[in-house]
Amino acid sequence: MIRFDLPLALWAAPGAALAVALLSVWARSTRVRHARRWSRPLAIKAARAGRFGWILLAGVALAASVALAGPRWGSRVVTAETKGLNVLIAVDISRSMLATDAGPSRLERAKEQARRLIHQLDGDRVGLVAFAGQSFILSPLTVDGSALLMLVDALDPDLTSAGGTELSPVLLQGRDLLFAGDPIADRVLVVFTDGEGHDSLPGIEAAAERLRRDGVRLVIVAEGGLEPVTIPILDVHGTPTGVQRDPAGEIVRTVRRDDIIQAVADRAHGVVVPAEMGDQAGAVRDLISGYARAPQATSTAEQDISRAWVAALVAALLLFVHALTRRTMALAVLALGVGLAGPARAQGPVNQGDIAWGHGDLRGAAEAYLAQVRAQEGGETAWYNLGTAALAIGDTATARRALERTARSLDPDQRFRSLYNLGLLRLRQAAADSTNATTYLDDAFARYREALLLRPGDADAQWNLELAVRNRPPQSGGGSTGQGGGGGSTVEEERPQELSPSQAEQILNSMAEEERQTLLDRNTRRRRGRETRGWKEW
Repeated sequence: MIRFDLPLALWAAPGAALAVALLSVWARSTRVRHARRWSRPLAIKAARAGRFGWILLAGVALAASVALAGPRWGSRVVTAETKGLNVLIAVDISRSMLATDAGPSRLERAKEQARRLIHQLDGDRVGLVAFAGQSFILSPLTVDGSALLMLVDALDPDLTSAGGTELSPVLLQGRDLLFAGDPIADRVLVVFTDGEGHDSLPGIEAAAERLRRDGVRLVIVAEGGLEPVTIPILDVHGTPTGVQRDPAGEIVRTVRRDDIIQAVADRAHGVVVPAEMGDQAGAVRDLISGYARAPQATSTAEQDISRAWVAALVAALLLFVHALTRRTMALAVLALGVGLAGPARAQGPVNQGDIAWGHGDLRGAAEAYLAQVRAQEGGETAWYNLGTAALAIGDTATARRALERTARSLDPDQRFRSLYNLGLLRLRQAAADSTNATTYLDDAFARYREALLLRPGDADAQWNLELAVRNRPPQSGGGSTGQGGGGGSTVEEERPQELSPSQAEQILNSMAEEERQTLLDRNTRRRRGRETRGWKEW
């Protein structure tokens, strides 16, 4: 749909064209009249010249008015190269964070400091996790700070149905989420909490120890005071209606657990930002300012692109045609050159890998993409293109290393295509190595299963999943190759006898049932653990 920045100019365009046409006709008639006074032959010559000039000039006025109106349509993807950290912010939203020993409450202070930290981490990849009795992801790593700020504003204990506080799950989930980011940048986990964890301290320390082993930098921002205070119960309007009580009816009092906070920080070789510090966000920023930042390519979709240059170009071309029919064309051509200098656009750099791929030089394309990766250019797209080109020329080691990297991408489309081609790589290896075919086919099955969870309706992925199941003992496999520059996939080999629709549906249903059973078992174990400990809801 086309929209205009200045619709009034569009409405005025016909009037401007008509006015220019009338002026042109008047000017021509005046010229002919003056020529007739001089001599009859000159009048005849003047009458023959520029008979249709008024049409061209009217077109110029019309196109210029449309350009002035600022037409916009279409969209494009803009890629920006930035350098940033991988930072995950985890906020404790258990009911003990409602205590008012830190004004207006522990949770509100944590939210305020988290908002300030997000503002100060502009350009870094930041994610958000909330936790209480369970930990859940609100946002993966992103550079969209405005979206994170809205999520922080919505943090509330009512977001989770599981009360209490468990610190070990958020440390482990934070570690997993951070490892989805760029491995070159340092990974930082910032946890806002009062430290009142209800899971066992050895379990929390074990999770912190894993953070240390995996190179994740832990920063704990303490909230709350050391004097026992009650926990208010708030209604939907935020008005206190009572205080938290335990199952025996006794009033619950909460304190900041510096012993737990310090023990976790020591085990992870992390840092504690004291609750008494006024600018906690600034302290976190100063702590992580020296950490390694990695270059990354961020793609954003830009809507309603300005197309005023199209109408301006039409006006310039009409003016050029008009100039060619006039003896005074030199001045008009000079004006045209000045006019075209503004909207002229410089073309972007040529991707040599894409050119080589288009010419069928797969090895040259792989070398060009490898050079981009070494120069840290092109982001995940360069890695994916390298893996796809390496797959095409049979370099399995490079293909696997590059595609496994992009298979962890947060972009669902990028991740699907990487998983698809990793499955194809395994199908090819199974066909070439009968000794280890079963291992390769199992891995191919896992890759295509994960790919189908991202895009369940993809027919090619479904077919290659069937091949991984059918090719035991190994037979000739089928698959697809990715296309250069991040292209799609096509079935590569002739399909053998197809499975019936009921058999294919049974395979996919078994996958879904397996996922549901895994989730059910996990929730059952968690529920039994709570019953054994005597679960606390604050």
